[in-house]
Amino acid sequence: MSDSEANRFTARARRYARVGTDVGGVAARIAGARLFGLDLDRGRNAVQLAAALGGLKGPIMKVAQLLSTIPDALPPEYSAELAKLQSEAPPMGWAFVKRRMIAELGPGWQSKFAEFEHKPAAAASLGQVHMARAHDGTWLACKLQYADMQSAVEADLKQLNLLFALHRRMEPAIDTSEINKEIGARIREELDYVREAKHAALYREMLSGIDLIRVPRVWPDLSTNRLLTLDWLEGKRMLAFKEAPLTDRNRLAQAMFTAWWFPFSRFGVIHGDPHLGNYSVFEDDGVPGGINLLDYGCIRIFPPRFVGGVVDLYHGLRDDDEALVVQAYETWGFRDLSRELIDILNIWARFIYGPLLDDRVRSIADGVKPGEYGRREAFRVHQALKAKGPVTVPREFMFMDRAAIGLGGVFLHLGAELNFYRLFNEAIENFSLDQVTARQAEALDKAGLPQPEG
Repeated sequence: MSDSEANRFTARARRYARVGTDVGGVAARIAGARLFGLDLDRGRNAVQLAAALGGLKGPIMKVAQLLSTIPDALPPEYSAELAKLQSEAPPMGWAFVKRRMIAELGPGWQSKFAEFEHKPAAAASLGQVHMARAHDGTWLACKLQYADMQSAVEADLKQLNLLFALHRRMEPAIDTSEINKEIGARIREELDYVREAKHAALYREMLSGIDLIRVPRVWPDLSTNRLLTLDWLEGKRMLAFKEAPLTDRNRLAQAMFTAWWFPFSRFGVIHGDPHLGNYSVFEDDGVPGGINLLDYGCIRIFPPRFVGGVVDLYHGLRDDDEALVVQAYETWGFRDLSRELIDILNIWARFIYGPLLDDRVRSIADGVKPGEYGRREAFRVHQALKAKGPVTVPREFMFMDRAAIGLGGVFLHLGAELNFYRLFNEAIENFSLDQVTARQAEALDKAGLPQPEG
């Protein structure tokens, strides 16, 4: 049966018309300034671009937010403005929902539910979530994708690639070509709700028996490629606990650490979007008991060798073993590394690994203001790469780096104080590449997911 919403030229053309003028106008000003040797008002252009993107649904807003968290993917003025974009989008109305549900579950779709709320519980860049109730009384979360998202993704990625290419020519500290490929691959995966259902099943398998973390079940009979139905997990927003007792905040931070590092160190899988909206807090007798994992669209499955590189780099930095550090970078895919470039990469590596190398109870920022967290290191890396680079960042590294920064941001919001050194060393205790390979293969097979390339 043909897919009426596959990547269609007519839908792409409409999207180009909506997005191309705004993005293209910024790109033209950048190119013109470079061509004629003029000073470029990047701050003004960044504000105009953010204003244009902020009113759009779809992947371009999601990609823009993603880029704002990656050091040097875009000029700092653009990153600062794009970081202000909100992931919430105005919801589509009930008439839209009915048409979409008929397309996914057929004309009698309402009979498949005991109850289906007209007003969405949440609306974001690629779709919206409705609360529903199954005939057995179970409350459900129905994630419904907006129309023509596949076409919108292809149109938006092409437009943004224009900006990336210009940035590479003007400020070639980092070659973002591999980053672009990785972003495109992950965004395309987020449109595939069949795959996301398998990701949820994978996480239920990996985190089975861990009481701090709850993973919803998938309801296959109520799910399609553009409709994903999961258990509704009741919980409060993470930020509601910013003023909770330290013991409660530490429990939530430990749950987040476990939800991220446990799957990675044992199975080679990470959640690539540790955004506060992707988690909620469940309570036991009025006390925070742990976290609910709510979204499984942005999951990265790494070849086991990449996990080995992460562990090697940690041991190399901890033991001052330069050969092991270089081996780790090369395992990740960095090539032609000079002494200077290795020293530059180590600036960022020591920042990311810093809390994990410090055997004491501490906050993640250790006295640094949240707004300044990572900025000094990012500036030093940028300046050094401008002098010694450019360096091509391997695509696998990009989501690992971004997710680590996002996780640190959650710890900052919670004001948690933990011994991150001990937590990490517990996660990698008795680490074995062969065991990771075997565990990953078994878990992916159970979830119906392919093995990663490489």
